[in-house]
Amino acid sequence: MGNCTSFTLPKWRLSELHSNGMVSIDEDDTHEGIKTIQIQKTCEFTASSVLCVCIITWNMNGKMSVEDVTKLDAMAETHILLCQKTMQSLQMFLFGAKSSEKFIRELKVDKHAVGGCGGIIGRKKGAVAMYINFSGIRMVFVSCHLAAHEHKVEKRNSECQHISHSLFSKNDIQYTKFADMTVWLGDLNYRLQGISSRPARKLIEENHQCKLRSKDQLLQEAEKGEVFNGYCEGTLSFKPTYKYNIGSSNYDTSYKIRVPSWTDRILFKVDHSSGLDAILSSYEALDCIRSSDHKPVRAHLCLKVHGDNA
Repeated sequence: MGNCTSFTLPKWRLSELHSNGMVSIDEDDTHEGIKTIQIQKTCEFTASSVLCVCIITWNMNGKMSVEDVTKLDAMAETHILLCQKTMQSLQMFLFGAKSSEKFIRELKVDKHAVGGCGGIIGRKKGAVAMYINFSGIRMVFVSCHLAAHEHKVEKRNSECQHISHSLFSKNDIQYTKFADMTVWLGDLNYRLQGISSRPARKLIEENHQCKLRSKDQLLQEAEKGEVFNGYCEGTLSFKPTYKYNIGSSNYDTSYKIRVPSWTDRILFKVDHSSGLDAILSSYEALDCIRSSDHKPVRAHLCLKVHGDNA
């Protein structure tokens, strides 16, 4: 599983390639669930943005396709690798414009394993994380891979909580507690609940996948206050990202005929006391990538000064 981020001044980009803080996910006393955010395509990395970030998460099924990685983001001439963190097949990469380094005031990384190997030797579940203070903006990115299978909802919830309270816990400074923006991304592995594969696929074929959102376990668990309280996510307007036949854009035709699900997600929370707002200018799956049984998911976030609608 890989994840990756990259910067360009005053913009930057995070991208996650998924080959396969205290990050609180429920810190508010009031129950809000996950807020669905509409796409505002007017923010196209404009000069009024304080910072712009591109985030990509992709479960690469344990394989690295150079051709497909190139399709995700061709930025070799303008960007450099600022940082990376790996835990077996879980990887996170941070890229920025060549002039970015002088704006980095602090950069920390951490990792935390949960559970076993997920049934596949060498693919440990858990999370890797990065904290970066970029020109005074404090950000935390958590790339995680949680327990698989539809019935393991409570296990996924527990892993989220455990990761949240373990990352960066060895530091005297609670980097993640005071972050201006926190982003969780990765193969969260939440599935569709209460629908079999064939009806789900029929709705997708008819471009009615919006009718499946109410069956999404992640949104259900957040609504109950179990995980990611107060986080934001773009509308799930794209097709479920799992499980595909490798080499195609056709859903699983094995004997298991798995129910399509939005396993791959990007969630974010902005501390508005920082004076910042986040505008989501895109949230999409990349159907053209076919070397894995998962499709990559990409989001563009632009941070702006609170109240600045320019």
